[in-house]
Parts: sequence; structure tokens; C-alpha cells
Amino acid sequence: MNKAIFLDRDGVINDNSSKPVNVPEDLIIYEGVGEALSMIQKQGYDLFIVTNQGGIELGHLTPEALDKIHRKLEDDLREYCTFKEISYCPDYYKNSKCRKPKPGMILNLAKKYDINLANSWMIGDMDTDIQAGIAAGCKTAKIGKINSEADINGKNLYEVIKKILS
Repeated sequence: MNKAIFLDRDGVINDNSSKPVNVPEDLIIYEGVGEALSMIQKQGYDLFIVTNQGGIELGHLTPEALDKIHRKLEDDLREYCTFKEISYCPDYYKNSKCRKPKPGMILNLAKKYDINLANSWMIGDMDTDIQAGIAAGCKTAKIGKINSEADINGKNLYEVIKKILS
């Protein structure tokens, strides 16, 4: 069985503090993200993104626009790492199995790629990310405001990855 890092996107990999990322030009990757992902991937972790994208249901962006954003993200990080898959939940209002804090995206990827969830991590900047990781059976790491339920807390992805590897 494989081990994985499940990453939320907005607020973890890229900055969305001034505006939502609805076009590729809005994608600004945080400093140190590439290096952090390279370090963890070299330790045998598969990388996945699991992101709530309720803006699709709300009509702010289309699945095609989101695909373009994710292609840019993969291109921008290609020299550092590769993602096994980017999974997103388009729902906002629906009572959805995929929208975090529900663990649907993580559980589907774990089944598809034979991931040992007990040896894997969910990293996010929202309490819903931590809740999804716990519900899926992962260890969890929270970026930003401290979450007492998370296994690790840190100020950014680089700091969290260093703690996971130590």
C-alpha cells in the first residue's frame, strides 16, 4: 500500500486572500511550496490535491476554467513534483459526500490508488480540511490558525512538511 499527502489548494498551495482563483492568471503559488512538495515526494509520498470548488455550483467558474487553473498549477510546480490526481468537489449547497468536511474525495482517491490512510496526511488551512482528514483516517496538519485536533500545526506548507519529515 502507498502513502499519500492530500493537500487542500487555496490557502495551502496558493494565495486566495485577496480574491478567489477563477482564472489561471489569479493563481499565485506561495513561496516554498515547490521545495516542500519536492522534499515530501522524495520520501515516497504520492501527492494529491483535494479541493472544494463550490464556485462551480454557484456559477463563478466552469469545470473547463478549473481544469485550466489546475493545468497552470501543475505546470508551475512541474520542476518540483507531480500530482497523482487533482480531485475537486463542485458542490456548494448540495448535501454532498465529496465536499469537505466529508471525506469523500480522500476515500475515493485512497481506494483508486491503494493508499494506506493511516500512513497518510491531510494538510489544510481550514478546520473542515482537518475534519475530513480525521474522518478518512489520516493524520492531519493545519496551516494558519491552530486547530487542537490536528496532529501538526504550522504557519505554512514548508513548515508543516518539515515537521512531518522530522
